[in-house]
Amino acid sequence: MTTDKPLPITKVMVWKAYQQVKRNGQAAGVDGQSLDDFNKDLENNLYKLWNRMASGSYLPPPVRRVEIPKSGGGVRPLGIPTVADRIAQMVVKQVLEPELELIFDQDSYGYRPGKSAHQAVEVCRQRCWRSNWVLDLDIKGFFDAIDHDLLMRAIKAHTSERWVVLYLQRWLQAPVLLPDGTLHPRDRGTPQGGVISPLLANLFLHYAFDVWMRRSHPAIAFERYADDVICHCHSEKEARRLLEALQDRFASCGLQLHPQKTQVVYCRDSNRRAPLADVTFTFLGFAFRPRVSRNSRGVIYTGFLPAVSPQALQRMRERIRSIGLPSLVYLSLEEIAKVLNPVIRGWIQYYRVRPALVVEAATSKPTSGGLAASPSPRDVRPELAVGRPVPHQRQKHWCRLAADPDAGPGPVG
Repeated sequence: MTTDKPLPITKVMVWKAYQQVKRNGQAAGVDGQSLDDFNKDLENNLYKLWNRMASGSYLPPPVRRVEIPKSGGGVRPLGIPTVADRIAQMVVKQVLEPELELIFDQDSYGYRPGKSAHQAVEVCRQRCWRSNWVLDLDIKGFFDAIDHDLLMRAIKAHTSERWVVLYLQRWLQAPVLLPDGTLHPRDRGTPQGGVISPLLANLFLHYAFDVWMRRSHPAIAFERYADDVICHCHSEKEARRLLEALQDRFASCGLQLHPQKTQVVYCRDSNRRAPLADVTFTFLGFAFRPRVSRNSRGVIYTGFLPAVSPQALQRMRERIRSIGLPSLVYLSLEEIAKVLNPVIRGWIQYYRVRPALVVEAATSKPTSGGLAASPSPRDVRPELAVGRPVPHQRQKHWCRLAADPDAGPGPVG
């Protein structure tokens, strides 16, 4: 399809990008325009965006920075683009992503079509059985530390579309609007919260980590979900040597490992009983550690297994408290369930546990056991890791209501 414009961007490309953005929603950017506001003059807004992109005159507006609390303390900065800018980023993503998918590593799971956090957790679980040691990596401020020159070199190596390179350069250089109203220029990083940012982050770490690992340490397995990385080693010595090598590697790429959050962990279970202190790590909301379980033959054993992390359980409790259940006492149980279902069902779907266990964990005080996941139901019995039982009537009621298919999916953690 011809566009009579300097750049080969069609109206169909913009329309498809809008459809993707519409499904994801999100908050307003620096212009204060929500998706509903954008839709009020949809045809004209999409035409103006296409006209500017196809002519090469589109300049991304500043990104609005918001800060959300992190589970371990501190805040995580997010960059919220405008609705129009999210659509523009999606246009570029739909062109660039298929090319990059051809070269991405099979053990890169984050923000990729056909890949998921569940796959990463399950592969990690299996590899923890085979390898005695884990190196849990935490890259300090990764999204804000990405080197633009290195990233652009990687982009230019994988696309021949000059307009894609043009717009990616502009997005990387777009300033950030801080909460106090000041504009902050940016010479590093890509805003966490943008449509294109996860793809660019994956490309950067593909070369900074994935390719380097396959070349320098081919015998060491790993799972990477964006900047969350787990490496499996056969000895503590191997894990610590890898850590030293990765510190040098990341430094050469402008990155730094967090000294307190990066750790070497021993995978203790019934067969691996060395009395070592560090025997737990968290990956994608799951805490891996020694847990009492029962196999398919009914034999109780200690396995190194994933379960809902204490941080995720705390977020569940805070989310339930924020709903304000005491203010809903005059509603029927069915009406209260419609408020809670979107939240509870999201947790059930992500952590793969029985509905009653999620309700119990989210509404009660912390227990020592945690809430065990069951990626392989034949081998793991999640109820063994749960605290006190739920009263029969409440369990029956919430199991039914939380499984209501009309409630819709909810957020995870």
